[in-house]
Amino acid sequence: MITVVLADDQEMVRAGFRMILEAEGDIRVVGIAGSGDEAVAAATRLLPDVVLMDIRMPGMNGLDATRIITARQDAPRVVIVTTFDTDEYLRSALQAGASGFMLKDAGPRLLVEAVRAAADGDALVSPSITVRLLGELAGSATRRLASDVEHELSDREVEIAAAIARGGTNEEIAADLFVSVSTVKTHARNISVKLGARNRVEIAAWAWRIGLVR
Repeated sequence: MITVVLADDQEMVRAGFRMILEAEGDIRVVGIAGSGDEAVAAATRLLPDVVLMDIRMPGMNGLDATRIITARQDAPRVVIVTTFDTDEYLRSALQAGASGFMLKDAGPRLLVEAVRAAADGDALVSPSITVRLLGELAGSATRRLASDVEHELSDREVEIAAAIARGGTNEEIAADLFVSVSTVKTHARNISVKLGARNRVEIAAWAWRIGLVR
């Protein structure tokens, strides 16, 4: 069972999200929060698998709450759910440690998929936003030479890092490389540790920056 905390200052949004998620057999909403402070308290007390976090809330905003929540070693995955599709918010969310970024009007199916993917460690930023952001990073910054950390990755890990940067899910990468999904997950975790990356989007940004993908 995937456990979720909903953080949004609008009661109608929380109720709608809860109804959508709890209609699924494998997701349970264990807590709600109407502010960033309440979200931090709920995440600390309830230890959910995933927190769905709004950005603009009374008191502490969602980005600051995300920084606090993700700083823990056993932190839940945080997915930012907002009405604002801006690069500034996206960058801030990822820098705060969020594992994903989706819009509130994305639809019920994507909301459910986002929660399941977050719990499974997959990237959650929609492909169009990811490509836009990473393309901008690659185009606006001078590519650095491969750092020493690249040489600590095995050939397979480099291959998987590049596949992650192209937006592949664990299932897609496994199929392309003829390995199991659990093998891909293990490699992805090892890559995160070696790079010091907090999520798959940071792995993708690193791969773009050093030229693994173009």
